[in-house]
Parts: sequence; C-alpha cells; structure tokens
Amino acid sequence: MKKWLAALLTASVVLALAACGGSDEKEKGKSEGGNDKELVVGASNVPHAAILKEAQPLMKEKGYDLKIETFQDYILPNKALDEGSLDANYYQHIPFLENQKKEHGYKFENAGGIHIEPIGVYSKKYKSLDELPKGAKILLSSSVADHGRVLTLLEKEGLIKLKDGVKKEEATIEDIAENKKDLAFDYNFEPSFLPQAYNNGEGDAVVINSNFAIDNGLDPMKDSIVIEDKESPYVNVVAVRSGDESSDKIKALIEVLRSKEIQDFIKKEWNGAVVPVSE
Repeated sequence: MKKWLAALLTASVVLALAACGGSDEKEKGKSEGGNDKELVVGASNVPHAAILKEAQPLMKEKGYDLKIETFQDYILPNKALDEGSLDANYYQHIPFLENQKKEHGYKFENAGGIHIEPIGVYSKKYKSLDELPKGAKILLSSSVADHGRVLTLLEKEGLIKLKDGVKKEEATIEDIAENKKDLAFDYNFEPSFLPQAYNNGEGDAVVINSNFAIDNGLDPMKDSIVIEDKESPYVNVVAVRSGDESSDKIKALIEVLRSKEIQDFIKKEWNGAVVPVSE
C-alpha cells in the first residue's frame, strides 16, 4: 500500500510540474510575441475596412496577416482595443480620440493619420444653405466630438458665429454667439442613423459624416449642399494601446496605409469624398 501511495504521489508531482511547465511555456510564447505576425484591426465598414482590405496583400508582402473586424458604432472599437481583442483600430479622427481618452481613461496613442472624410450637410428640401428658412431644424450626431466640426463649417458659411476665444474643435451648441437664421439643432441621433433620417426627409438639413454617407449609397461630393474643404484638421488615425505605436507590425501598417498604392486607391475609389494624407 505504501509503495502504491508513493508511486501515486510521485506521478501527481510529475503531472503538476508538467502542467506548470506547459503553462509557463504558453505564457512565454505570449510574452515573446507568438502572434507578432498577425495584426487584428477594428474598423468601420466604409471607407476604413475597404482601405484595410486593399492593404492586406501589401501587408502579406511584409510578412503580416492583417485581419479586419468591422463595427457599426463609434464606441465598441475603442472598448475592444482597450480590452485587448484588437491590436489597433482605424475609424476615428483626432478630436474624437482625445475625447474618448479623457472620458474613459484609455491609454491610447495616435500611431499615424491616414485620411480625411469631409463632413457634409444634406437636405431633401433645399439646394443650398442660403435657402434654409428661419428656424430651420438641423439634425446632428449625438457625438459631441463632432459638434465643433459642424459649427466651424456653419460659421465658415456665415450662418452662425461662435463666441470669441472658443476652441473650434471643442465648440458646443452653447458656444453659439450669433444665429442669423435662428437654426434649431437636434443632436439626439446616433451617427449611423443620420443617413436614414435624411432619406426619411426628417429635419430641414442633416449633417452626415462621409463614411456613413458613402455606406448608405450617398455621394458626398454630389449629394451634399455644402461639404468641408480638404483643409479639415479631422484626420482619421490608427489608434493603438500606449507603447504599441513603436511595434514593427504597427509601423508596417502605417507605412502600407500611407503608400502610393493605397493613396491612389483612395483617390480613385472615392473621388474626393475621402482624402488621403501622407503624414
């Protein structure tokens, strides 16, 4: 009996050590970057996922397997990045990223700007901003990070004037000092629902980000009654967790997305509705 117990204890110790060893090897493999050749990037459907899909063969040439996870909203891609299920995301402009970091405490970095999506004003009822009547209802995104962008565009077009000293990218509806047409702003819409509101004829004008406009069959250059110019500071960037911006695979991704091949693809595919940047 004693011999049997001794043998059983010995076997248990060996199995325990083997299990620990296996676990250590597994963790060691993780720490040494067992998936360093795989890159998982979260993106909105258009144009981000389409651009990434075009970049996949170029990343393959560099030895990386680029996988794309698509999202339909503005919140989940950052949550997924923070939780570690993504290596990076590509869908947001800089003011939105900074706002998300401030609001949620995310430790993210901007790994590099790739393109600009000019925001546009659309209307089923009027052909220009000048035609908007007194008290016209303007539908906006519920994303406060976009409000400064919209208000800056309306100010440039002469419809409103913002308070002196207000940072344009941080402006809110409360920062309007003059409102010549007494425009009424409704900002209770999820960004992805705005094209549907436009198609339903809601409001007098609807402000839509180009990615959602394109994804819903609209041509920002033809269908909008006014659109941001190409000098917009709202560059869409690749965001990563702090420290990952210097990793080889992230550097490779930025290099590919800024390559002539991808820039030419963006220009040809969207004809000015999406504008590539090289730095």
